[in-house]
Amino acid sequence: MAECQPTARRNGRELRRAQRAAPLPDNLRPVRPGMAGGNYRPLTDDGIRDIHRTALRLLEEIGLADAPPSGVEILTAAGCTVSEQGRLLFPRALVEDTLAKAARRFVLHGQDPRHDMEPWGKKVYFGTAGAAVNVVEQGGRYRESTITDLYDIGRIVDTLEHVHFFQRAVVPRDIPDPFEMDFNTCYASVSATTKHVGSSWVDPAHLEASLEMLHWIAGSEQAWRARPFVSQSNCFVVPPMKFAYDACRCLEVAVRGGMPVLLLSAGQAGATAPAALAGALAQEVAEVLAGLVYVNAISPGHPAIFGTWCFVSDLRTGAMSGGSPEQALLSAAAGQMAHFYDLTGGTASGMTDAKLPDAQSGAEKALNHALVGNAGANLIYESAGMHASLLGFSLEALLIDNDIIGSVQRTIKGIDVTEEKLSFDTIKDVCLHGPGHFLGAAQTLNLMQTDYLYPAIGDRRSPNEWVERGSLDTTARAAARVRDILAGHHPRHIADAVDAAIRVKFPVRLPRTAMGRPD
Repeated sequence: MAECQPTARRNGRELRRAQRAAPLPDNLRPVRPGMAGGNYRPLTDDGIRDIHRTALRLLEEIGLADAPPSGVEILTAAGCTVSEQGRLLFPRALVEDTLAKAARRFVLHGQDPRHDMEPWGKKVYFGTAGAAVNVVEQGGRYRESTITDLYDIGRIVDTLEHVHFFQRAVVPRDIPDPFEMDFNTCYASVSATTKHVGSSWVDPAHLEASLEMLHWIAGSEQAWRARPFVSQSNCFVVPPMKFAYDACRCLEVAVRGGMPVLLLSAGQAGATAPAALAGALAQEVAEVLAGLVYVNAISPGHPAIFGTWCFVSDLRTGAMSGGSPEQALLSAAAGQMAHFYDLTGGTASGMTDAKLPDAQSGAEKALNHALVGNAGANLIYESAGMHASLLGFSLEALLIDNDIIGSVQRTIKGIDVTEEKLSFDTIKDVCLHGPGHFLGAAQTLNLMQTDYLYPAIGDRRSPNEWVERGSLDTTARAAARVRDILAGHHPRHIADAVDAAIRVKFPVRLPRTAMGRPD
């Protein structure tokens, strides 16, 4: 009988390990999408109000230039006037009326409902974005990105716990035709993941073709409008204070087509926005408020994301500095301004200046994500994979950044203070009756999954174990995981018949073999 006891204990330990390794329901996980931030506040309440007042003055007294004729017609009918310089002026009352009727608390849908996001209040979600023109390969070689790269990035994102949505991250440089590039970007993105997707278009006709495809994938136009799973990333302004002609025309098509819109103002402090951070933020708030008026003049209450993407210059050179502390401050403050208006806000974080996934990259991304996430920004774009201030994308960094984002989410969650977690009885039992440590305590075993987060790529083993396993650095471990995902994860959520119909009508340039499908 005594001989059986070690086996029984061993089996019991293995059972407990298996139970602890089993997936937890969302409400028990240490982190989950949409946790509430808001504890970090770089702007005071007075500062927020001053920025708001300045934005209203900018709109009323300076206005925006270069609207397309359709935009002038829409906005003057809504209450704008045209100045002697030909600029559209936005009366304060018009902006305030727009804020009163603007969409709030709208869901951003995934193709799979389990990926639906509720980006309001101070709930935080992280995702990709960008228009990188290069892929950063191991060893530091930069090469032009392709449509297959875009698809591969999307299907990696499809597997990542802490990257909650997928916006186009690289430009397919192997597709020179603008229509084919826009259409294939959307096609590859929605084929790669069931998470919410963001994409962009340079011509209204390109968007109209993509909408037809999305209707087929959704099942019908009615089904698409009920659950639009793609949003338009729209740079409708050219800072400072000018409309982007073609982007505005695409904006009009998206709104009428039932597609949520990210109203994106990307002024760069010291270049296309004032070097003073408060002034840069005030200008971009004004620009996005103008876009909000535009959207609501077309369709009151249409889902629009308040996209103040305040970029930063290195004032020594004029080059963009995506990993700077000033970038963290501006993006966190952008989140506060969206809270002030009670609007869904989108901003950028994680655009490291480092050329490789190295120590600089980790430090810059962690600093920016920690501040922006804890400020409660709703949708944090550019958060994974980006390098060289948006010029390069690394698949290995995508995995490493997933770990960083998870850690930041754990700081957003904070510390639960309850009678049970104050642990008086546990301390008493260990000190008076137990072994003098908490390693085997019931509370420790219960909390090791629900309160503690563990990295997927980061290494916490001892030096001896690390050497025994090949002495791999973080990038090498991430590269091995990238190879595993790309070899084994081929999404099949779009039916073969639908995919075939799309390929018959439209010029799809992503090979079926790259999607793990028969040619």
